[in-house]
Amino acid sequence: MASLARKTILSHFQFMATLIQKLRRKKTDFNHEGHQKMHRVLGVRDLTLFGIAAILGAGSFSSLGGAVFHGGPGVVILFVIVAIACGFTAFCYSEFASRIPVSGSAYTYAYASFGEIFAWLIGWALLMEYSIGNIYVAFSWSDYFTSFMEKCGVNIPVYLSNSYVEVSKAVQAGTSNSELQSAWANAPLLGGMRMIFDLPAICINVLITVLVLRGIKESRNFSNIMVVLKMAVVLLVILVGGYLVFSNGLSFNWQPANPAGEHSFMPNGFGGVMFAVSGVFFAYIGFDAVSVLAEESKNPQRDLPRGMIYSLVICTVVYILLALVLTGAVDYKKFDGVGDPLAFIFEKDNLNVGWMQFLVAICAVIAMSSVLLVFQMGQPRIWMSMSRDGLLPKKFQELHPKYKTPKFATLLTGLVVGVPLLFTDKTFVLDFTSIGTLFAFVLVCGGVLLIPGRPREKGRFHLPKINSQYIFPSIVLSTVILVQIFYPVYFTHLFQFEPSAKELLGLNAIEIQEKTTSLITYNISTLIFWILCGVFMVYAFLQKWSLIPLLGLTTCLYLLTGMTATNWLWFFAWFGVGLLVYFSYGYKHSKLVKQ
Repeated sequence: MASLARKTILSHFQFMATLIQKLRRKKTDFNHEGHQKMHRVLGVRDLTLFGIAAILGAGSFSSLGGAVFHGGPGVVILFVIVAIACGFTAFCYSEFASRIPVSGSAYTYAYASFGEIFAWLIGWALLMEYSIGNIYVAFSWSDYFTSFMEKCGVNIPVYLSNSYVEVSKAVQAGTSNSELQSAWANAPLLGGMRMIFDLPAICINVLITVLVLRGIKESRNFSNIMVVLKMAVVLLVILVGGYLVFSNGLSFNWQPANPAGEHSFMPNGFGGVMFAVSGVFFAYIGFDAVSVLAEESKNPQRDLPRGMIYSLVICTVVYILLALVLTGAVDYKKFDGVGDPLAFIFEKDNLNVGWMQFLVAICAVIAMSSVLLVFQMGQPRIWMSMSRDGLLPKKFQELHPKYKTPKFATLLTGLVVGVPLLFTDKTFVLDFTSIGTLFAFVLVCGGVLLIPGRPREKGRFHLPKINSQYIFPSIVLSTVILVQIFYPVYFTHLFQFEPSAKELLGLNAIEIQEKTTSLITYNISTLIFWILCGVFMVYAFLQKWSLIPLLGLTTCLYLLTGMTATNWLWFFAWFGVGLLVYFSYGYKHSKLVKQ
């Protein structure tokens, strides 16, 4: 059975490899036969800056606040773990990008390694990352833009700068937030319905869609300028904030007191750190956006891997420094509900640097505009690739006659982002996006393990082949032994599906239910993770798997253990809808099925 499965997987990859060879012979610029060429204008610098534009944005300017609140200073450890997982995954992306330099990102790579059904699921998952993730970024952009306009003396009505869902939930919960109360009370009525929507978020989505439609060169220039400005201000935050932390003697904030009164770098324990996975991982998901630009890269086999890895390394260092500055400047508990953490630390009650607070507000508007731009460029190109394979109608691969960009797919992406802005809120989108992207990363790393080897070619990236036969089992067994030595109750607690009386002390009925559900979900997912590690040990020993993709697969699976029950529920519901779409259209028109 295993042999048959492997033959099937290899046949899918051989089909894709044969297709690429045909494209080379016909000099069609790596596009599928008969399709129009896209402009090749991007070099290593452009790709690196695109990666930074996508990574260093909403994560640092918005979701970082929630991550710090849950994990405390110890969230730095999670940034390192996530960076390692993304680093291994970047190598896997690079290997695929070198072999198959066409648009489509993880979708194309899954198509080559696992086959059509998994490729469809990846494409469906990436819809979460690029389109649905952009909903969160648009909301965050609006928060900073509204704050900036207020500092300039222009007040946007609160019912035109908040989402209806967020205001409605807050009012029903009896919120004390005066802004949300005002939005609900003062919103005009239309047919008995309160007209509450986020106008700035909708407007920026329209503007970004138009810019992406006009072409990659214009988008590149706009993005590069924004990235340089953003990096300059972020570095200024690190330098000014870091200086004030030490000069004001605030380094004690890196050892805050936990609920028991004990001072710790991880005041909520490692469980609290893992609870911040969605917020931290969301900060990194943009690095794979570089891979969708393959057909617009001058030398994709060489430049794509470098662009992904360079941007990932740069942003990891920046995030760690930012997390240390934030948790040093202000007690981590104050970040509850803070959507603008970089500006927050310079407020009057904190570091009290008014000019920095104003500067950060301007920078945030720039930063999130660049993130919106890169994500909005990614989704149309994935849809275009899926259309080329017959999984979506041909309309999705239609290029603009003048700008040579995916016309219909770009406009549809604008609608997919714009319409839900009226019906959802940030919290839901953040969790939903992270789990879908992690799933995509798991399949990319797994795909590299299964594709056949290839001879080395000069000028192309080649994933270093390290035999994991003895190394990986040694890593897993050593980890188990170390955990047992330093945390003897770890494995026994995995079979405990009810919180202890001490953990429930002071909680109400709803909070007790949430705590219990969270514990059950974490324990079940962690047990599955360790079982899979055991399976991987056997296969590593027997099949002599390559170490780097295996470590990428393992670390990404571990990060999935931090997802909540609600995350998993929506995740499976989303993929259920995706399968319905696939079997109603994609399966019938697939080019792979017709081979």
